[in-house]
Amino acid sequence: MKSKINPLVLAVTGASAQQLAVRSLQLLLENDINVDLILSKGAYDVWISENKTKIPVDPVKQEIFWRDYLKVDSGILNCHKWNDNSASLASGSFKTLGMVLLPCTMGKIGRIASGSAYDLIERSADVHLKEKRKLIISPRETPFNLIHLRNMTQLCEAGAEIIPCIPSWYSKPESLDEMIDFMVVRLFDSFGFELKDINRWDGKLL
Repeated sequence: MKSKINPLVLAVTGASAQQLAVRSLQLLLENDINVDLILSKGAYDVWISENKTKIPVDPVKQEIFWRDYLKVDSGILNCHKWNDNSASLASGSFKTLGMVLLPCTMGKIGRIASGSAYDLIERSADVHLKEKRKLIISPRETPFNLIHLRNMTQLCEAGAEIIPCIPSWYSKPESLDEMIDFMVVRLFDSFGFELKDINRWDGKLL
């Protein structure tokens, strides 16, 4: 089914913290935000390693998987194979709300910063930079070495936003799920989305 509403591109690379991407996808769809989803080849391997779950590669089967896994019927979800460089997302003429890479490996950051576009995630990121659309990259690494920092600086200079998912303690999270929600909602604040209520800083010390 096609929609006249521009989608948001969510790209998931092969880094730990896949829960951040899963919760993002769930909240976006629950808020009727259309999503074009790309999992890198490495992301499938991470899911098998960390979650003992094999995600279907076929786009149609993968959409069914996510609908069942997240128990969400709202929103429009289009899944893409990581190596489908003929997909709509590979062209600047296909309009989007923007793109988020979450979590993003340093390898992927380095290839995007160098202008390489070997897979659909890298090509789509390149498209968002050249079209001057919002591109958010949420790195997953510590500590950063000088190459990492220079690559992220280069991407910032090219127009991307670097938004690592950093937890807060002033929000007084009582569970890991609350902490994940805070980080995800804060990341998408950059789009002006209000995905759900969170405990934001109110200026009160007590």
